[in-house]
Amino acid sequence: MRKCLECSEKIVGREDKKFCSDNCRNAYNNKINKDSTNFMRNVNNKLRKNYRILTELNTEGKSKTTRSKMLSKGFDFEFFTNILETKTGNTYYFLYDQGYRSLENDYFMLVKKEL
Repeated sequence: MRKCLECSEKIVGREDKKFCSDNCRNAYNNKINKDSTNFMRNVNNKLRKNYRILTELNTEGKSKTTRSKMLSKGFDFEFFTNILETKTGNTYYFLYDQGYRSLENDYFMLVKKEL
């Protein structure tokens, strides 16, 4: 007898079925995908916020903005997902596919990586 992974009720139906209902499937997956600590949740929230800000400021795929504009929207320069160093020596900081690099006079070049 197969049992639901969430509530342990008997499963009726397809042989490969793992849950007795959509509610149990959703509850199980929500538990697994939940950020396990407040620290993780806070970091992920900051990454998401930074990503939203870059997406909002860079609608064309490549643009310029100022440090003050990014900061006024709540951008946190300490949180990014990866760094790309180009052959020409430029350093880009990325949040997933949205990136930025520092220019002169507190300006930033915003770019979107084509995936």
